[in-house]
Amino acid sequence: MNKNNTINTLTKWYDFRLKIIIEGMVVGVFAGILIVCYRYLLQKSFEFWQNMYSLQLKHHWLIPIWLLGLITGGWFVGKLVKKEPMISGSGIPQIEGVLLQKLHMNWWKVILGKFLGGIICIGAGLSLGREGPSIQMGAAAGQGFSRLFKRVKLEEKYLITCGASAGLAAAFNAPIAGVIFALEEVHKNFSPLVMTSALAASLTADYVSKEFFGLKPIFDFKQISPIPLNKYIFLIILGIIVGLLGIVFNKTLLKTQEIYAKLKWLPSEAKIIVAFLIAGILGLVVPEVLGGGHEIISSIVTTSFSLRVLLLILFVKFFFTMVSYGSSAPGGIFLPLLVIGALLGIVYGKIINHLVGFSQAYIANFVILAMAGYFTAIVKAPITGCILITEMTGSFSHLLSVGLVCLTAYIVVDVLNSKPIYEVLLERILNNGTNQIKGRKDTKVIIETAIFMGSMLDGKKIKEMEWPPYCLVVGIKRGEMEIIPNGDTKMLAGDYLIVLSNEDNAAEIRECLSKAGESVYLHK
Repeated sequence: MNKNNTINTLTKWYDFRLKIIIEGMVVGVFAGILIVCYRYLLQKSFEFWQNMYSLQLKHHWLIPIWLLGLITGGWFVGKLVKKEPMISGSGIPQIEGVLLQKLHMNWWKVILGKFLGGIICIGAGLSLGREGPSIQMGAAAGQGFSRLFKRVKLEEKYLITCGASAGLAAAFNAPIAGVIFALEEVHKNFSPLVMTSALAASLTADYVSKEFFGLKPIFDFKQISPIPLNKYIFLIILGIIVGLLGIVFNKTLLKTQEIYAKLKWLPSEAKIIVAFLIAGILGLVVPEVLGGGHEIISSIVTTSFSLRVLLLILFVKFFFTMVSYGSSAPGGIFLPLLVIGALLGIVYGKIINHLVGFSQAYIANFVILAMAGYFTAIVKAPITGCILITEMTGSFSHLLSVGLVCLTAYIVVDVLNSKPIYEVLLERILNNGTNQIKGRKDTKVIIETAIFMGSMLDGKKIKEMEWPPYCLVVGIKRGEMEIIPNGDTKMLAGDYLIVLSNEDNAAEIRECLSKAGESVYLHK
């Protein structure tokens, strides 16, 4: 019998709420161990490459040998990406595509390719972060658990989400941000079932990570004094600035990918070598911009840099991040964009200090605020930005000011109609036609979608709507109450529709239902 048939799928839906939380914890353990190993080897790899750059400054004859090694490493990673395109870039757009049932992922190939490729790329100094690969490998671990234990498609979707949340939690010691990221960015609705299962996975992975790396936050800024309320006008200005510059980041990143795509004379596996060679040159000239940049954020707060030096590091870091990510090398942009945001914050703080005498005692605040605002402008996930920065710094004293900057940055990018970077990257992947899924007609899946206030579905009876073909509304979740609907059942804002569909039609039906459930004001 087909374990993904209608009866089995519906039975699992009404039976697996507690079960998926327990399975989420198990996935959290596996994902946590995997990401701990990844973080540890990244650290050791980067320490090795730093020592190599130091040796080259003393022994110049090592430089050509080193460049040859970088060419070899770049070519090897290029071959990995060509063989398994799903490991390119951060991996977050790919996971969103998998959950939307538009992309196919081979879990063990992704784990192996992303793990090895990420260590080589980030270890060689490319301006990439560990969080994207951690999210994708965590999601792949969730899919692997589902496949190995023969779970139905319904469970697999939630286990992939659990793994993705656990990956972010273990990468940044930020379990709540892992949950909010799954809700706000990946699923784009606050499903209680997604929240509880992702929370179980994130907390478990965070426990595993902290057991190995300790309880300290990623960025330890010690004691931070809150900015006085009468100075908040400067925070609104900062939010506007990082919002505009976030749009510049997105447009430049996409343009860089287009430039790489136009290099037809260069084999696809050789394009990553460009980023490796630039890393080799910058490692001798401006080593501060190598890697994700965690050390930069710590040093700019504790060390007094001149404005000219900060601007130089900012421009070089921005350029190098574009080159690194645009090459399709396995690695994320979370940490590099946070570093760029931190640099923007300290530059802004020094400028207003020079112009209006704003106290330098709050310079660490501007670093934190600009990181959160810049993240919000690029990803368009303000709640994730607030929670992520709060957990990474371990301080709640700036939560009000962070919220103001994130809200301002979000309004700026929303008014200027800038799309979230991961959404645009997913569109490009789908347009390339690689790894697109071909669903089976005999496999049934459950689609859960929210109804927002003012949407086409709000206040309508089921029989009054023209539904897409090959779908059936089998349930409505209203608070703690579950309704088995009929044609006269009225749908209300805040409801979650539970829809049964064939796998081969699921992506189109999900997109159609999502648009129908959104507020009509969002499309005006």
